[in-house]
Amino acid sequence: MPHRTTRTHAVGPRGRGTHRLVADALKAAQPGDTVVVAPGRYQESLELARRVVLVAEQGPGTVVLAAPPGGAPALRVLGPDCLLRGLDLEGADPGDPAVTVTAGAGLVLDRCTVTGGRIEVRGPEGAEPGDFREGEEGTSAVLLRDCRLTGARHAALRLSGGARVRIESTTVTDIDGVGAVLAGTARLDVTGLRLESTTGSGIRLRGRSRLRMTESRLTSPGRAGLLLEDTAHALVTTTRIETPGTAGLHLGGDSHADLTDTRVLRPAASALVLQDAARLTADGCTVTAPGANGLLATGTARARLTDCRLEDCGFSAVHLSDRAEAAFTDCRVRRGAEHGFHVAGSAVLGLTDSTVGEIALTGVAVTDEARATVTGCRIDTAHTGVAVASPAGTRIDRSTVVGAARAGLEVSAGGRAVLTGNRVTGSGAAGLLLDSGSEATVEGGSVEGGSGSGVVVWTGARPVITGLRIDGTGRNGVYFAEGAGGLLTSCDLVGTRLPALHLAAGAAPRLRRCRVLDCPAAFGGDGSAAPVLEQCDVDGVPLAFVGAHQPPAVPAAPGLPGAPVLPGAPAVPAVPLPPASAPAELPTAEPEEEHLDDLLAELATLVGLDRVKHDVQSMVKLMQAVRLREEAGLPAPPLSRHLVFAGNPGTGKTTVARLYGRLLKALGLLRRGHLVEVDRSALVGEYVGHTGPRTAAAFNRALGGVLFIDEAYSLVPESGGHDFGLEAVATLVKLMEDHRDDVVVIAAGYPADMARFVGSNPGLSSRFTRTLLFEDYSAADLVAIVEHQAREHRYELTGPARLRLLHHFETLPRGAGFGNGRSARQTFQEMTERQAQRMAEAVTPTPDQLSTLEPADLPAPVLG
Repeated sequence: MPHRTTRTHAVGPRGRGTHRLVADALKAAQPGDTVVVAPGRYQESLELARRVVLVAEQGPGTVVLAAPPGGAPALRVLGPDCLLRGLDLEGADPGDPAVTVTAGAGLVLDRCTVTGGRIEVRGPEGAEPGDFREGEEGTSAVLLRDCRLTGARHAALRLSGGARVRIESTTVTDIDGVGAVLAGTARLDVTGLRLESTTGSGIRLRGRSRLRMTESRLTSPGRAGLLLEDTAHALVTTTRIETPGTAGLHLGGDSHADLTDTRVLRPAASALVLQDAARLTADGCTVTAPGANGLLATGTARARLTDCRLEDCGFSAVHLSDRAEAAFTDCRVRRGAEHGFHVAGSAVLGLTDSTVGEIALTGVAVTDEARATVTGCRIDTAHTGVAVASPAGTRIDRSTVVGAARAGLEVSAGGRAVLTGNRVTGSGAAGLLLDSGSEATVEGGSVEGGSGSGVVVWTGARPVITGLRIDGTGRNGVYFAEGAGGLLTSCDLVGTRLPALHLAAGAAPRLRRCRVLDCPAAFGGDGSAAPVLEQCDVDGVPLAFVGAHQPPAVPAAPGLPGAPVLPGAPAVPAVPLPPASAPAELPTAEPEEEHLDDLLAELATLVGLDRVKHDVQSMVKLMQAVRLREEAGLPAPPLSRHLVFAGNPGTGKTTVARLYGRLLKALGLLRRGHLVEVDRSALVGEYVGHTGPRTAAAFNRALGGVLFIDEAYSLVPESGGHDFGLEAVATLVKLMEDHRDDVVVIAAGYPADMARFVGSNPGLSSRFTRTLLFEDYSAADLVAIVEHQAREHRYELTGPARLRLLHHFETLPRGAGFGNGRSARQTFQEMTERQAQRMAEAVTPTPDQLSTLEPADLPAPVLG
């Protein structure tokens, strides 16, 4: 049969050979024909029953297709593969559809405007929602490209059944209702959406609907930015949700959302709300200035946040209650009006490698029957660092609490906690406060400085404390209230301003192998106390008091606590722990010395970064030579240890900075070698006179180690002019000069921006003379990172999976959202999730199957 030639049909108000009505041209058109419409307003209700192209002759804004009164839409699509380009579609009533697409039909709207009514797309009933991770292309029934939807009531876009819609670079604005509503098994794929000013939520998902959204912005929705109910699922990437009327993201039912590189700014209520059995994962996201909580989770909701920031929260940054569970890794919580983390009910919190700072009340408060595990965290400038009032069992490991106004770590009445290897410094009233009726086990760690006592053991408390060092406290090392006791083993009390131990009436602690050094006296307090001392000494002289023998009494210093609750602080419940076994005896809380060869070997094991590793090894050799010259009495050559790390996100800059500090400590060039990571928000104040002290405080925390300034270029505005960031730079330059031998500063950021930063101040350019370039990881490097993650979690990739993974990374777009190492870790996580789903369908999977990652577990190919 010969191929039919397509024809063009013209529509216009006058002219020979031209249809007066668009409907007449559509009736005459055959499949594949084009209808060209001259400028004008056409009041018709059109039906597209076959594949045609309908275009405005003179482009967008020149042709209006208006629905006539009576409720019929301006356009009804009944057939597949229809295309409209450059047309304005106008509904008769804002509450009715302006465009309807029936099941099985298909429509592309290109540079069109739909006003005064919604777009309604009905898909086939009973269709499965599918999974965006499958990444199919070309399955959308409706495509909106460069369109504008405005003036609808109830909703601008409504999807039902198995509808499939894709939106690209489209604006939805001024909607009296919800921007888009999804129900049934509908699926919406969105790129470049700009949604503004809806009276309802931005997008609402019900049933088993699915949303994938990237590079979009939702501004001023009247209610939640995204509302998910039932078993709906959303994948959201590089999106901003600004000033929503309630929550930024609200999840209920069994819904699930995955957020990546997404920002929620200034919501009127809580930013992220999880109810019922909802689940949330968030990676690289930011919450700024919510009116209530940053994250609120109730019911049996679960949340997992990695590399996220929660700032300037009106209530507690994170509030967990009922049986909710949340895990935070490498997160930052700054500036909160209440608690950093409030864990209540029977909720469970895991907090790892995170920072909490400038909190009005408690950094981490655990109450009721809740429990928490806090590992490797830093809590800075809170009223109380951590307060545990729950008997369920809380553990605080290898964490640092700095500058708490009241107590660094507090275990309240009924609370039970294990505190291992923690450092508390600069507390106002007590480093550790162990209240009456508390159960506390302290293993290792230190309490340093502060204006109060190192440890306060209140009436009747019986803590077990092993290997704790108390150094330079403003009052006693340990204050035992009336009737207090407990066991102290292998503890050092050094340089306290008042007697090392204050023993009130009836106090009866047991001290075993403890040392008192450089204190004004060993004991003070009441003569009726009955300590038991075993193998203890004062300044190297053994103490002879054993059993009921009493130490000499020294009057109690004025101003010591006289009640279990220190003044000025609201009561905060504490977190309980399961009964602890007998603690191991730790002779000291100091970290073990690290050998230079071991650290260089650790550097060599890092994936990729060949150029960086070579540069660091060269600097180590240079510094070794400098040290040898100094030991030989020869003058050292000029050497700046400060560095610029230039590279894209996820290229290992923080990892190398942390290792660099440890290398300098092993070389004897730094006292501690620790890393303090800050960014503009930690250095720059909000008013005149605020920036200098903030910058100095951050710098002082890094003394003896490394100050790592992430996105350092943000301190220097591109447009010039006055900015508080310039004050932070000037303060840094002076402090680097004043403490040039006791700190290393590393400025990090995008390569294109770091030259501007260094050149902004002559003092910077003279101190930052060396730049390490962190190149993006190659596809082979990313495979190696995934394989490293797999080994750590006892997985193994098959040969075909490894080859397909290499192809995946070779074809992965490397745009603004590419995260280098973070992308590799996300890929590994996705592979384990897909493998788990695959194993759930197996009848009796073997151990080998459970630990093997196959090609089927890889993410779907990224579509261009």
